[in-house]
Amino acid sequence: MNEQKNMIVAVILAVLILLGFNFFYERPKHEALARQAEIAKQADAQKPTPLESKIPLSPKPVLPLKEALDQSPRLAIQTSRLKGSINLKGCLLDDLLLLDYHEAVDRSSPPISLLSPEGAKAAYYAGFGWVAKETGIKLPDSQTVWTTSSTSLTQDQPVVLVWNNGEGLTFERTITVDDQYMFTVTDRVTNATNVGISLSAYGQVNRLETPEVGGYMILHEGPIGVLNGKLTELTYAKLKEKGTVEESTVGGWIGITDKYWLVALIPNQKTSEKTMFRGQTYDGQDRYQTEVMGPAVDIKPGESIETKHHLFAGAKVLRVLDDYEAKLGFDKFDLAVDFGWFYFLTKPLFYVLEYLHKLLGNFGLAILALTVLFKVVFFPLANKSYRSMSHMKQVQPKIEALKKRYGDDKLRMNQELMDLYRREKINPLAGCLPMLIQAPVFFCLYKVLFVTLEMRHAPFYGWIGDLSAPDPTSLFNLFGLIPWTPPSFFMIGAWPILMGVTMFLQQKLNPQPADPAQAKAFMLMPFFLTFLLASFPAGLVIYWAWNNVLSMAQQWAIMRLEDRRTADARRG
Repeated sequence: MNEQKNMIVAVILAVLILLGFNFFYERPKHEALARQAEIAKQADAQKPTPLESKIPLSPKPVLPLKEALDQSPRLAIQTSRLKGSINLKGCLLDDLLLLDYHEAVDRSSPPISLLSPEGAKAAYYAGFGWVAKETGIKLPDSQTVWTTSSTSLTQDQPVVLVWNNGEGLTFERTITVDDQYMFTVTDRVTNATNVGISLSAYGQVNRLETPEVGGYMILHEGPIGVLNGKLTELTYAKLKEKGTVEESTVGGWIGITDKYWLVALIPNQKTSEKTMFRGQTYDGQDRYQTEVMGPAVDIKPGESIETKHHLFAGAKVLRVLDDYEAKLGFDKFDLAVDFGWFYFLTKPLFYVLEYLHKLLGNFGLAILALTVLFKVVFFPLANKSYRSMSHMKQVQPKIEALKKRYGDDKLRMNQELMDLYRREKINPLAGCLPMLIQAPVFFCLYKVLFVTLEMRHAPFYGWIGDLSAPDPTSLFNLFGLIPWTPPSFFMIGAWPILMGVTMFLQQKLNPQPADPAQAKAFMLMPFFLTFLLASFPAGLVIYWAWNNVLSMAQQWAIMRLEDRRTADARRG
């Protein structure tokens, strides 16, 4: 039975490793791109969306960012967290920097550039407009130059932009921005003609070129939205395959997400709005759109109407998203952070880590404290498991005696083992329970480290400058003493090695498998996991190593106590 227990543990470990490797690091297969030509041919036959019918879709020569910005008049944006400009030609939000976040750990590196204008590399922008039910009405489009008396948009100073179509319609757009990343766009249309018209307001997010994505199955990057209370996620490849995905919704939001950044349109949460995802290739250039369009509104002569959209363009800070959801009523806005199937565990786990971070001042210390909390929660179960393992170790000589006596009779051997376990009150599977219960914890912590912005560039001590990235050191260049960068496979840092050592020592406390083949497999497991976890976030490796140390201390104490109890029982 001891062999069966060890075999079960080995199988579970192997399965967890294989699942972890495939789930965390196996990149999904790319979709075939041969269909792009057919999509391009069919593009003319498909109904264009408002901005598509106005904006030239043929790729232009790529300009440096400054030159692209200088192509049109602009209105500056300046807040405590944002810097950029609004393109007055088309009234597009197409220039935005996130001042709190940088491209590298070094704070002197450039801030994150979220939005960029058409004409620049990887153009990414948002715009708003109107569609008329009647034909022949002159409406603002991407070539319209809006006028304003404002000099800049700040969190304390809204801007008002105006355009008159010269035929009796006046369009007034008021844009505000808060102290985070939410823009509010209020459109007002005044009808000074002698006939009524019907208009529908829309908002769009446009992205040219397919961005580089990690390709991890654990994380979604691309078109995203919550429509009718349900999360919708589309990869860039899948959207190009489908071409257009349309749905009406009451409430929710729609946009495009990166790992840490989001650009999303939030329509009126009480009216039925049409939404659309679209992905196509024009002349070799990929183009993606998300759009919301409100219901048609009649404007009688001499009257005005007003509509409002929200646009989130910024960092996916969880508390900020939660605040918007609570204060503005946005449906499930926190799902922009990809917590996955274990959302009900992963999100609370993050908030516990964040609270510990506030107390201790460092996310690495918060991870260590969280590990102690897990040990406290699982203490009764772990104690039971370690007592069983200690008892198993004590009866090891009796098991060896049975092997010598019934080694050639497997059936009789198993029967005698079962009788021995029954007499000694041993549960050979008890040692597996802590591992099975902690597997979801391990996965959830991995999720938190991988997807939450708060962990990005969060330092520990020493050489760990980013807990969400792998340990940057390597045994194969003597941890930086040799001026050589090894291949990624040989980037085995100090923390992964420490984790492997603690795992090896922990195995020495456990009952050793009687089967030599199993014993060798168990001996190799720490080395295998050291190589595997070397490419995992450093915070996760620190958690595992510290967990091993605490487990060894607990197991050693329980074994000493059990040995003392056994000795006292024999003397009594």
